[in-house]
Amino acid sequence: MEITDSLSNDIRDAPDWFHNAISRPLRKEHLIHPLGKLAYQVLDRKNAQNTIMLIHGTGAHKKWWDPIAPLINEKFSVIAPDLPGMGESDHRKEYDFEAFSEALIAIMHQEKIVNAKQKIYLIGHSLGGHVAGFMASEFSDLFSGVVMIDSPIRPPTYDYDKHQSTGPLRRIKYYQDKESIIERFRLMPPQECKNDWYLRFIAEHSILQNDQGWRWRFDDKLFATLRRLHNYEFKFKCPALFIAGGKSLLLESKIMQYIREAFKDSMAIEVIESAAHHVPLDTPLELVSLINDYLIEWLSLIHI
Repeated sequence: MEITDSLSNDIRDAPDWFHNAISRPLRKEHLIHPLGKLAYQVLDRKNAQNTIMLIHGTGAHKKWWDPIAPLINEKFSVIAPDLPGMGESDHRKEYDFEAFSEALIAIMHQEKIVNAKQKIYLIGHSLGGHVAGFMASEFSDLFSGVVMIDSPIRPPTYDYDKHQSTGPLRRIKYYQDKESIIERFRLMPPQECKNDWYLRFIAEHSILQNDQGWRWRFDDKLFATLRRLHNYEFKFKCPALFIAGGKSLLLESKIMQYIREAFKDSMAIEVIESAAHHVPLDTPLELVSLINDYLIEWLSLIHI
């Protein structure tokens, strides 16, 4: 794809379903929290009695879900937040899962879906899957289902020294023009993405401009200050689903074997063989179809 400063021009060859999805109107909201502003968006569904919260990965943002959200079953309204330090949410001194959870539950309260008749489901990709799993484990009474998408759950014997974050520790880098920074956009871990129109769309919403030029939206110190869930024990009381990318660089065979054994009684496991780590970008339609099948199955369990 030839990169220009025009998103509409660059994605003109995207499929119709993609254009239809990103054109759906979204309600943009924010919440003033003691630790900073939280941004989020909502796809309202008339008469929906269930809500899904879509949680993005490290350094990402709520717009990653724009092509996905409208394809989710109409029985669900959809909330997509910007986690603290990412997207349009404020930056903080440091980041941890307790603070992420507090932020998302605050959004749920603002939307008045906690302690209501609404059933709440969490779907997260990568870091977002870990956040979803953590919240479903720590606040089990709040949630009716959880989906973790290519979020590695490593065995207790895993050597975390070989998986230390190598995120930005430098000063913020500025680019002089929009085309230059868009051309620098990369997925982490590195992988090919045949759906370049999807990649171009999320790149558009990953940047901001100020007096010094163009920069990435996420907090540069996010990677260095994020306290990850090393050896955390996920415990699911609600239905749970793990979706793996068959070509994911983060899910080596030993990790998948551990997940299958450790969660054989508490979590369904599905593999989309043609996807790498970024499953929503690689196989969006297959991913949504799979999620919808499980959501409908879970809803049927409630009414039995």
